[in-house]
Amino acid sequence: MKILSLQVRNFRSLKNVTWQPGDLNLVIGSNASGKSNLLQALELLSACADRGALPQYVRRAGGMEPLVWDGTAEGFSFSLTTTAPGSARTKRRFRYALDLIRVGSAFRIRHEGLDSELPGKGTALFFRRSGAEGVIFDGGNAPRLKVPPLPEDHTLLSIAGSPFAPSQLTGAFGEQLLRWSIYQDFRTDRAAPVRQSNLAQYETAVSPDGSNLVPVLHTLYNNSQRFQDEVDGAMGAAFGEDFDRLLFPPAADGRVQLRLRWKSRERPDTADQLSDGTLRFLFLIAALSNPSPPPLIAIDEPETGLHPRMLPIVAEHARDAADRSQVILTTHSAEFLDAFSQFEPTVSVTDLEGGATSLRVVAGEELDYWLRAYKLGQLYRSGTLEQMDPAA
Repeated sequence: MKILSLQVRNFRSLKNVTWQPGDLNLVIGSNASGKSNLLQALELLSACADRGALPQYVRRAGGMEPLVWDGTAEGFSFSLTTTAPGSARTKRRFRYALDLIRVGSAFRIRHEGLDSELPGKGTALFFRRSGAEGVIFDGGNAPRLKVPPLPEDHTLLSIAGSPFAPSQLTGAFGEQLLRWSIYQDFRTDRAAPVRQSNLAQYETAVSPDGSNLVPVLHTLYNNSQRFQDEVDGAMGAAFGEDFDRLLFPPAADGRVQLRLRWKSRERPDTADQLSDGTLRFLFLIAALSNPSPPPLIAIDEPETGLHPRMLPIVAEHARDAADRSQVILTTHSAEFLDAFSQFEPTVSVTDLEGGATSLRVVAGEELDYWLRAYKLGQLYRSGTLEQMDPAA
């Protein structure tokens, strides 16, 4: 299930934005231009599919004031159009709409709806909701069930698994939305979970904050030959022939640790000895090479902390991941953008105009302009930048 169009109104700096992403997306722009706000909008939409997650999201953000445009808008709204869940060949399109109104620091849902459209077949309604009142439709235009009064801060979409589930298609849509993986806050500090021993439990999906990276690596590296080959190949490309393999020695109380073995050393490096860049590189490869990937992978500034030689490796894995998932990467790195030159990604540019983010897909002459603006990365990689005379 891929995003075809996303409309956002009055959410953070996204005052009035319509975006049509592709399969592999690079979102570029200066700092504070709204790239991270776009990912937070996707994160909020994903929370709509999880019961109780939307009010929790708003509370964690500090209430509605930091979330609405300029802290003063009366609410915000989303309109999401996607391909049908579970089938890439059908021309059916799904549309989910959500409109929240601010009530002090909290909110209530003013309108919510899900429908689908098949060219030549018309629109099929799944549910409509206004305030606390919701109506389930039969997949056509006939009301099937009136839903008991809903908590005004819980989405109707999030009850897709309940006895009041609008339909199997509604459930499938919600499940796909819930599986979106948006990565913005991977920790590598000395107290980060990736540097500690972790419970040896079966996990196959990297969590949004990456805190379960060690269990995921332990599970997939030892159970998927393809995943092991992907990780070993990426680490070998980044660190050379001296890289041997990942190790997961047991610790006390059913826990495991992460180690890196090098061919030239007798003792492997512990996770506590690894650089931030090495851990972040492992995180990126694990997220992009998952053998059972989520429908959407979004990563905020994946180039952070990486050596320039790692960027083409990440770019290649992102391109491969886009064959299985929709991939969205935000960046303001010239070197990272240059690494995608042969992959023809969809390039979108954010800009801040009067405090509001503009977001547009660029192509043709405009894309050529942006590529020229980012060619400084070529000078950095070739060493020319370092050799320039600062007095010249």
